[in-house]
Amino acid sequence: MPEVRSYVLGSAESEQERLIRQAARLAPYTERFFRDAGLAAGQRVLDVGSGVGDVAMLAARLVGPAGEVVGIERDSHSIACARARAVGAGFRNVSFGQCDVADLPRGEGFDAVVGRYILMFLPDPVAVLRSLASVVRPGGVIAFQEVSWACFHVLSSHLPLWSATGALACEVIRRSGANVEMGFDLPRVFQEAGLSAPAMHMEAPLGNDPQFVGLICDLLGSLLPEAERLGIRADIIGDFDTLAERLQAEVAASRGVAVFPALVGGWVRK
Repeated sequence: MPEVRSYVLGSAESEQERLIRQAARLAPYTERFFRDAGLAAGQRVLDVGSGVGDVAMLAARLVGPAGEVVGIERDSHSIACARARAVGAGFRNVSFGQCDVADLPRGEGFDAVVGRYILMFLPDPVAVLRSLASVVRPGGVIAFQEVSWACFHVLSSHLPLWSATGALACEVIRRSGANVEMGFDLPRVFQEAGLSAPAMHMEAPLGNDPQFVGLICDLLGSLLPEAERLGIRADIIGDFDTLAERLQAEVAASRGVAVFPALVGGWVRK
């Protein structure tokens, strides 16, 4: 059975709230990716690593009332949050179950299996993807949207504080064992899992408004306990309590935009 590593960002209420804010900003990018990959009305979709439910609910809108989305998540607190949010939003075509990606039910036919920021945290994404492919019907879609920090580092050099904040977050995630370039590893992972080379899609969110600037500050805030555990110094970004304000001032003074880590998607038909 594939090993599943501890999730570096945790599942505290503050982290759930951060994920909801982040998901609202990333939704248009993921929706375009899913449409390109072939998600459509009437399909039965498996969402892997559902967290607090945003990707599953996005997929549920795409498949419509004639379709169904099953979200799986191993953390019970996140599942409870996802279920409550889906009910509150009026979704009747999405359900959530507590299940590890390394211990999937067999023989359930899905038209698609999807995930966002999932494979990057797995010690053996090839084994997990191979297992996931086994529950997809012939002709079905396998679509994962993962991260690449490479563009962030290149395109943030004109914003020293923004660049340092992102670099610190990236380093904590990397040293926790996650793959911070899983997006560009998707072709290898898909093919080693016995699938075709995937079609690829990349978008890098840009912005300069306070909500966008807050994304990178929020991410680092969730990672600070892990940074301390790993012995990674966070004082290079100064007082965290004033970081958001200083980041906003830096971006505003540039009269330009900042970049968030790119979303890189890969999809195939089985």
